[in-house]
Amino acid sequence: MKVIDKIHAAEKEGRLFWSFEYFPPKTPQGVQNLYDRMERMQRMGPEFIDVTWGAGGTSADLTTEIVSTAQSVYGLETMMHLTCTNMGIEKIDTALKAAKECGCQNILALRGDPPKGQSNWESCDNGFEHAVDLVRYIRQQYGDYFCIGVAGHPEGHSDCPSKEQDLLHLKAKVDAGADLIVTQLFFDVDAFLDFVNQARAIGIDCPILPGVFPIQNYTGLKRVISFSNNHVPQKIWDDLEPLKEDDAAVKEYGINLTIDFIHRFQQAGIRGFHIYTFNLERSTRLILERLELVAPLEAVKPLPWNPALTQKRAKENVRPIFWKNRTKSYIQRTEFWDEFPNGRWGDSRSPAFGELDGWGVSLKYSTEQCQDMWGHPETVDDVAVVFAKYCKGKIAGIPWSAQPLEAETETIRQRLAGINLLGYLSINSQPAVNGVKSSHPTYGWGPKNGYVYQKAYLEFFVSPHHLDDLINKIGKDPNVTYYAVNKQGDLRANTQSDHPNAVTWGVFPGKEVVQPTIVESTAFMAWKDEAFELWNEWARIYDRKTKSADLILDIANNWYLINIVHNDFQDEGGIWRLFDLEIDGEISRKIRQNDGDC
Repeated sequence: MKVIDKIHAAEKEGRLFWSFEYFPPKTPQGVQNLYDRMERMQRMGPEFIDVTWGAGGTSADLTTEIVSTAQSVYGLETMMHLTCTNMGIEKIDTALKAAKECGCQNILALRGDPPKGQSNWESCDNGFEHAVDLVRYIRQQYGDYFCIGVAGHPEGHSDCPSKEQDLLHLKAKVDAGADLIVTQLFFDVDAFLDFVNQARAIGIDCPILPGVFPIQNYTGLKRVISFSNNHVPQKIWDDLEPLKEDDAAVKEYGINLTIDFIHRFQQAGIRGFHIYTFNLERSTRLILERLELVAPLEAVKPLPWNPALTQKRAKENVRPIFWKNRTKSYIQRTEFWDEFPNGRWGDSRSPAFGELDGWGVSLKYSTEQCQDMWGHPETVDDVAVVFAKYCKGKIAGIPWSAQPLEAETETIRQRLAGINLLGYLSINSQPAVNGVKSSHPTYGWGPKNGYVYQKAYLEFFVSPHHLDDLINKIGKDPNVTYYAVNKQGDLRANTQSDHPNAVTWGVFPGKEVVQPTIVESTAFMAWKDEAFELWNEWARIYDRKTKSADLILDIANNWYLINIVHNDFQDEGGIWRLFDLEIDGEISRKIRQNDGDC
């Protein structure tokens, strides 16, 4: 979707809106950490994010990857920076094509800074001299496909002889086809408001988003303003002087200063703002929380998962639950499935269905981080403690889930830890939910004034001995269905149906029942390859001749992966009775016994 359409919708509704800027990190671990941060910050409800572009396309591949991942995995509407610096038309064509292919409909067209090592800006051969030329070219080549943003300079561009001349240049960019203006960061609100008034006076009527930067530390502020020679009012310097050696105090001051700025924007009738996050999270979160700015739930969470914003997946409204904790894996594994018939998540008849492609299966963390979290287990009980620690929030992740448990698992966290200590190694779960409002802060999703439901679901690894006992208990409860499979593909199940079993659904005014999350045998068999391969990845962090590697490979080669659905969603405790009610006592004993560990 084009950002300008989202802005117009927010303005029509009379609500405040905001956006975030990120830059490509310099290391692979930094990139992974940025994805984690973007996923969390998606819940803050930005109308869009933008991702910067290195001069001459030095970060082109990574910028494009981040844009694509933000759109497809995290459901973030994304604007890609594109500069003229060292960018001939061939490179620009390549960048625009890549943006379109990954579903991005928004470009921030910039002249860019001088190439590294040069003090003056010069166009390259077969390149553009000014941002207006880039705007004009994008419109010529792509018509109305892209929303085009351009930069505004409240204090005037450093290369322009006067603010008046700079405003005329800005007007030319808008006349050439720019849809909105995002300003460079500033600290003088009066200068910004004067800039807006002058822009309106010469006929610039598109949205102007003020760019704000929450001050993080004193030296960082000095470095940031050196880029564009920003004016910082003397009062700010005076306020910071007694605080400058205390980074926490400076950060708090920066948060409150940004809040004051946003209040002044509101008083002037400006309802949107753009936060230069510098890839940091806390200040942005606190600013929005203290302003009591919360995006509408139906915008942040239209489905239980973040819908992809790429054209290929635009109609996707159903997903198998198995990839719940590895969303990026699911998106990449299924990106080239043939189609999404009738809005379904994929066609199992496709020759491409379920095929492991070239990107592979991997752990999120470094070897050192993995060993620090998971230790060097030598018995099944040691492994069980690792899983229980994860369930109780004592470690950050396990190979099958790199992020903490969702808030919805809080009601079952203790039971999850307990069954893990008993040898049922869980990797996915959800509690039963019987018709809570779609606005519920934990379980809610979808349009307003609806109700949402869930069946209790568990997915875990289990030894063959425990599996036989469990299947006997399942056979006594007609409300339970299951699929179990080992690494070799030997499938056991108590249903012969090939039809999907909906485990999450919603009922909303004026709509058919929406069933977005399902359990289905073909998808489960496709997922099992990745699920078992992650044991092998875990084993690789140890020397092959160690007990830890032997133990983990033995589990991978001999245990089963099982998913269980308790189809009576009104029976909140039904799924836990499969582990015997006396489990409560056994769980308590086990947890007390292992409390020092988990």
